[in-house]
Amino acid sequence: MPTAKPLDPSESLSALFGAKLRKLRMSAGLTQRQLGGMIPIAHSMIARFELGTETPTQQVAEALDRLLAADGDLVDLWLHVVRTPIPDWARKYMLLEKQACKIQKYMAHTVPGLLQTPAYARELLTVAVPSMSRLESMLRARLSRRTLLYRDDPPVLWTILDEAVLLRPIGGPDVMREQLGHLLSVSAGLANVTLQVLPYDRGAHPVLGGSLTVLSFLDRPSVAYLENSHSGELVESSGRVHNYALAFDHLLAQALSPQASARLIRNVMEESYRDPRLPTRSQRRRLAQVQLQQHAGRGLRRGR
Repeated sequence: MPTAKPLDPSESLSALFGAKLRKLRMSAGLTQRQLGGMIPIAHSMIARFELGTETPTQQVAEALDRLLAADGDLVDLWLHVVRTPIPDWARKYMLLEKQACKIQKYMAHTVPGLLQTPAYARELLTVAVPSMSRLESMLRARLSRRTLLYRDDPPVLWTILDEAVLLRPIGGPDVMREQLGHLLSVSAGLANVTLQVLPYDRGAHPVLGGSLTVLSFLDRPSVAYLENSHSGELVESSGRVHNYALAFDHLLAQALSPQASARLIRNVMEESYRDPRLPTRSQRRRLAQVQLQQHAGRGLRRGR
């Protein structure tokens, strides 16, 4: 049986919750697999809760509290964990992001936080955060990160968006039209920002499992960060970081050029999120042809 990884309850609230959970589970004489089966969830989830790398839902936290006879202690601690505007598992990444000289991102599902508009960010957080007061604090924290791109010594931000990011209608046409327009203006207006799109027709690639960030520094080794909506993993092992950096290089080779990516974003804005009050591209072309013909006709009449 593998040795359990040591826990440091002083590291964060999530780590404290995990240490408390492990202590209660072991006192009850249960393995992670047995406890997971009683809820039921995968035993690997129990492991991540104990390590502080993932936070349970309220329903799962209440079930754990009941099954382990914690008398409300686990639920009380869980409430403190989820009230923090930045989850514990993301806190170290946020600190490193501010120190990075280069940020390389592949986003499978959403626009990265550094490039989100307020309306787009609000829509994403509304789905993930039921509490309105907590939503506002998380929104402020997320939007404040964008100043990183405008400071005197900004990092290079190289972002690859899966085509799905453009086509998933977060918040509806108005929100998406503003968000895609913001992507175009930032990538055109900031020399430190490069944006590329990975089209569907490129097929399989090394990061199909989720989103990836590689941070590079002037004074320390690079790190990688893997994230989904409920958990994240900071990778500092040089071998694994090298593999993730190589995977990002493969994505760069498969993605559209920045110029072709911008054209694709404009096409999606036109075809999927067009303002209904404005004419379509084909309507504008037909109007231009009519005007050209009228102009040519007037010229012929004057030449008689």
